[in-house]
Amino acid sequence: MDNLKKRYHIFLNMLPNILQVILNVSLVILAIILSFLLIMELIDFSHILLANEKADYNLYLANILIFFLYFEFISMIVKYFKENYHFPMRYFLYIGITAMIRQIIVEHEDAMKTLFYSLVILILIIGYFIMNVTPRQRPEGK
Repeated sequence: MDNLKKRYHIFLNMLPNILQVILNVSLVILAIILSFLLIMELIDFSHILLANEKADYNLYLANILIFFLYFEFISMIVKYFKENYHFPMRYFLYIGITAMIRQIIVEHEDAMKTLFYSLVILILIIGYFIMNVTPRQRPEGK
């Protein structure tokens, strides 16, 4: 019985490390996929710019904002590894604000939806302001 408890404790001590490795490998794969999509978006955007046709400016703005969404997700993954396996909250707020701006640009036919999207942006900006005003209290590392 004592041997079983010892193995159980060893397993419980190893489990967080195993899960951390799985998470890290998954994030590296996701970063590679997002980098590929970022490059594809850049190529698509250059095709739109180089075409002699008159294109819709909403298409330009939507593609630019999609590019920044990919860029922000990749930046967030890089920060995760640089800040000792911690996602900074401000990156989630940046991504949320950018996504909502893109949503307003793409779907601006309904005035009520646009108003709600604008309110979401305002709430995210207020959250960002509160986050920057409050002092940072982080637990000390081991």
